[in-house]
Amino acid sequence: MSQQPSQHQERRPGIESEMRPRPQAQDPAYRGTGKLRDKVALITGGDSGIGRAVAIAFAREGANIAVVYLNEHNDAEETRRLVESEGPACLLIAGDIGDEAFCQEAVRQTVGELGRLDVLVNNAGEQHPQESIAQVSKEQLERTFRTNIFGQFFMTKAALPHLKEGSTIINTTSVTAYKGNPQLIDYAST
Repeated sequence: MSQQPSQHQERRPGIESEMRPRPQAQDPAYRGTGKLRDKVALITGGDSGIGRAVAIAFAREGANIAVVYLNEHNDAEETRRLVESEGPACLLIAGDIGDEAFCQEAVRQTVGELGRLDVLVNNAGEQHPQESIAQVSKEQLERTFRTNIFGQFFMTKAALPHLKEGSTIINTTSVTAYKGNPQLIDYAST
């Protein structure tokens, strides 16, 4: 597998459709076996990157998908198109996972429209590179923690009453948590 070249976008969140080359979100050789048939997965940050790849893979396994994303509408629509091309339904829910009320509403909408919730994937995260810790503002620090830590907590809290025995919560993390990065001090600590 080839490495993606380093790319930088000033806008946050970044827009996957503007990346060149485009990241590969699906493996054409992978064939689903129905392991998630009749299940529903809610994936935060499912509009792009790892979240999009998970949404497509889960759809290939038969799961209906709810994608929670901030405001990357075109990326989210592309994910919906890719998921629905596999057969299952794909619900798009735009909002800020750092807002507890939004997380409650996203879970309510998922259960209301897709009938249940079996898998929660806490994948959304944000990072804002800075040259030194002195450049990390209080607002940036709070925003990073609100998305990366509070968002995971709020979404899990909202989902738990709907998850039956045998359901799953998956929390993704970054290698940056283990290796560190001098330009991502706040992100690495989440």
